[in-house]
Amino acid sequence: MTLESKAKLLIDELQPGMYVCELDRPWLETPYLMQGFHINSKADIDELREYCIYVYIDETQSHANYDLRFQEHKQQNHEGRIQTLFPQHKLTQYHDSSDFHEELATAKPIVKKLTDNICELLENVEKNNVLDAQKVRANINPMVNSVVRNPDACIWLARIKNKDSYTYKHSMSACIWAVALGRQIGLPIRDLRDLAIAALLFDIGKLKLPKSLLNKEGKLTKAEFKQIQGHVEMGVRLMEEHGGFNETIIETVACHHERFSGRGYPNQLSGNEIPIFARIAAIVDCYDAITSERPYAKAMSPSVAVRKLYEWRKIDFQSELVEEFIQAIGLYPAGTLVELSTGEVGSVIAEYRTRRLRPQVLLLLNKNKEPLAEFIIINLLETTEDDRGNPLEIHRALEPGAYGLDPESLYI
Repeated sequence: MTLESKAKLLIDELQPGMYVCELDRPWLETPYLMQGFHINSKADIDELREYCIYVYIDETQSHANYDLRFQEHKQQNHEGRIQTLFPQHKLTQYHDSSDFHEELATAKPIVKKLTDNICELLENVEKNNVLDAQKVRANINPMVNSVVRNPDACIWLARIKNKDSYTYKHSMSACIWAVALGRQIGLPIRDLRDLAIAALLFDIGKLKLPKSLLNKEGKLTKAEFKQIQGHVEMGVRLMEEHGGFNETIIETVACHHERFSGRGYPNQLSGNEIPIFARIAAIVDCYDAITSERPYAKAMSPSVAVRKLYEWRKIDFQSELVEEFIQAIGLYPAGTLVELSTGEVGSVIAEYRTRRLRPQVLLLLNKNKEPLAEFIIINLLETTEDDRGNPLEIHRALEPGAYGLDPESLYI
């Protein structure tokens, strides 16, 4: 089997006759005994859906009744559906213009400055009721340009979170996730900037709510939840009063808690009634929230969070956009702590957008979970076996903070 004969398909894209040669998780975590099998029926596909988001098929081993043009047609259809969602936008295809290590050196001061400016921005809103639209846009542009060059560096930095600064970190991280998704879709730079600003500010109304309410660990009462929901209207009012924000940005903030099925708030909009950028904002807001440590909930690992988003497609989020988000960040986005099949532990630092399960990993702990004397970078795309000749792969994603590892203290 060659890389050219191997294709990644979402479960809904599978059909009988295809030969599954790789899963999106270790085989031992599934009931499948063989590392490779043919799909013989729809029941086989339904069973796979219980364990995987996507799989890899080997076209050379697929049965003759499998149309080898299927993947191409499905991809064209998917791209056509995505373009239909953005009729007023000329979508493009971005290519990395820098590698991870090169871009990380550039992105670090950019994200540091953006974080500092976000803190200053939110403090001005909270204490002085002042929101400077021009300053917001100026601070956003360098980050957008970095994500366009190579998303992995900013994505890695977005994974770094402090428990005591959720509001600031959430604003910055959601901003980065939104641009990464917009880049994957192919939105023009102008739209990426609007999307970034909207994601940065969609929770700004929460600054007007009592901190005791935002940090409550127990279940909210109906009255308290209603009060929380009011942050949307307060945020929109704040932006309209200060001016400088276009209609796209404001309507994204106004609708980022609407849900595709109509179960969101404040207006219970559904489907295409929800502005397209708000549908994007809803996904990144949810993803960043459930992968963050909050007073009332522990952080999920990125792989679990992605599976949750996939479960919630067609209910809370639009399927095509969820699929694009998965393509943009993968199961193991940069910054994810992972345990290898050897027992070693590391942090994902860069992915290959055609091989999401074989990223670069910065090794931190040996197989006995002891700190390494020095960090080692291993490229799973090139290194496929351990020193005993056994397959080397990611065994599982770890919860944030596992084994006391703090990504914020790492130096790359």
